Amino acid sequence: MGSNTASFYEQVYEIARLIPKGRVTSYGAIAKSLGAAKSSRMVGHAMSYAHDAEPAVPAQRVVNSSGLLTGKFHFGTPTLMQELLEQEGVTVKNDKVQDFKKVFWDPMLEL
Repeated sequence: MGSNTASFYEQVYEIARLIPKGRVTSYGAIAKSLGAAKSSRMVGHAMSYAHDAEPAVPAQRVVNSSGLLTGKFHFGTPTLMQELLEQEGVTVKNDKVQDFKKVFWDPMLEL
């Protein structure tokens, strides 16, 4: 991994660590907050490696722009992402965050 990619990943992780418990954000919102609005796929790629990051990254709090748990296959089991979110008070049905707009955390408003 090149140093630019590593630096981008670290920036993604820094923002993900700011997401409050019980809230979620999207890959695109993180990309936009980093000034790289067209890089939501890169954010998703970074999140797939988040389990290796120190300090820990709450990757379960990052979903797609519709609230779908598209990253669930990068967790230990197919249901772990949902279980972690539910432990934080986020309701998930059929792999989709319920009340998405209500629990959405916008990094652009927080940074």
